[in-house]
Amino acid sequence: MSLSADNPIHDVAIVGLGPVGAIFANLLAKSGLRVAIVERVADIYDKPRAITLDHEALRVLQAIGLGDFMEQAIAPHNGSHYLGVDGEIIKIFDPMPPPFPLGWIPNVTFVQPDVEQALRDKLADYPHADIFLAATGVALQQDDGAVMLTARRESGEEFLIRARYLVGCDGANSFVRKQLGIGLDDLAFDEWWMVVDTLTSDPARRPARSFQYCWPSRPGTFVPGPRNLRRWEIKLLPGEDPEAAGTPDNVVKLLKRFTDISDLTIWRSAVYRFHALLGRRWRDRRVLLMGDAVHQTPPFLGQGLCAGIRDAVNLAWKLRLVLRGDAGDALLDSYEIERKPHVRAVVASAKEFGKIIGELDPVAAVERDMRLRADLKAGKAETIRQKFIPDLVSGLIARDAALAGRLFVQPHVRAPDGRTCRLDDLLQPEFAIVTTAAAPMAWLSDAFAAAWQRLSGERVVIATSDETADRGGILTVIERDGLFADWMRQHDSAAVIVRPDRYVFGAARNAGELSMLVEQLLQNLSAGR
Repeated sequence: MSLSADNPIHDVAIVGLGPVGAIFANLLAKSGLRVAIVERVADIYDKPRAITLDHEALRVLQAIGLGDFMEQAIAPHNGSHYLGVDGEIIKIFDPMPPPFPLGWIPNVTFVQPDVEQALRDKLADYPHADIFLAATGVALQQDDGAVMLTARRESGEEFLIRARYLVGCDGANSFVRKQLGIGLDDLAFDEWWMVVDTLTSDPARRPARSFQYCWPSRPGTFVPGPRNLRRWEIKLLPGEDPEAAGTPDNVVKLLKRFTDISDLTIWRSAVYRFHALLGRRWRDRRVLLMGDAVHQTPPFLGQGLCAGIRDAVNLAWKLRLVLRGDAGDALLDSYEIERKPHVRAVVASAKEFGKIIGELDPVAAVERDMRLRADLKAGKAETIRQKFIPDLVSGLIARDAALAGRLFVQPHVRAPDGRTCRLDDLLQPEFAIVTTAAAPMAWLSDAFAAAWQRLSGERVVIATSDETADRGGILTVIERDGLFADWMRQHDSAAVIVRPDRYVFGAARNAGELSMLVEQLLQNLSAGR
């Protein structure tokens, strides 16, 4: 019998309710899709793992409805100083100066269990999100119309979930990836590190910035987290046994090499193998992979969780458009096309920083220090961490158009009701045409305007003065800092088409260019319908 003999009960089944799975589930449920989530463990892991987020990840959490929560849950990441063999600075990452392009501090620290709990609480508000905790996926099969997941409760009882699509967010040892027989390419990074999370009784005792101890005798990292959380990451040396290294006495011994521990209580310590791995395929017909299930990166750019969050926001809107009939199934192929090169580039940068920090040869380390110090002194070194995060280079973008593949800015704006907020808080997660004045909105022909309306596309004017309004299907808002106006002027653009994940499809200077962009977008979405 066909799996889809009956209509699938769920739109999307998700295996794994870690932070990436929970963000993905929230994005889908908020847009009205019926989701089923299977998670192996019942409770949230109560200690931190990921500790950094960037402004793109914060924007996604804002889209879920957790903007106010995150404002209270984060602390600024105040940059990093890399210290060479002599203890002096060899490399610097500075915080990006304001105005912040995405409406959030570009780099922050957070406490993972707090955010995971907020994500689950939010998900519980959706009656069409079915969560199965303490249940493990044991088999899956698919046909042209549906996927069938067999799951097993701790009691041994098995149950079936049928869905139009299934997404594996189930971590490095992904059951879904193994079921599909998808291999991982090794991107040549393999090191053992210890992570020690501590709570300090004296939060002002250490600087509020991170340090990378580029010491061949024992490389390490210090990251100050929110409130009283302080983290150290310490590299294991060749020949050290990871199991023995993780004993409580050894943790204390290693930590004492980096800091006076009299004010510290060890909250958690763990020994990890830092990998750089990339899935060979991200999709098998109706089953897709995201997060650690399909890529793993060393932590030296703070992008492990951020990469998974990008996966979630990239795929969520594409599934939504396909499921509601506004795009052909071929749109889902753009997920891997867009995300895989992006992850590969981020991993390459993280590896480079890992090699700088983790150099064990004393002679090579001295040469490294001289080279990096000279670059810093000459102004050749890039000191803004976000500059190492690439744009989209392919997929559903108008590659020849201005701004294509760039992240759309998020100004603070005055809404028609008088409040000031971040722009996204006034928008639906749909395509949007955004202009700097009312006139370019008239560039759309009646036919294209009707097609845009059928796509649920939004039209937004971000002005620097005049009145706010929401009339004739066009939202007009006033921006606070001139961020959007300056950005559009810099790129000689009058209108921009923005995707639901806030990446730019393309920008236009005139009516002809805007019409061409709209036509190209509509054709791309209809492919395979």
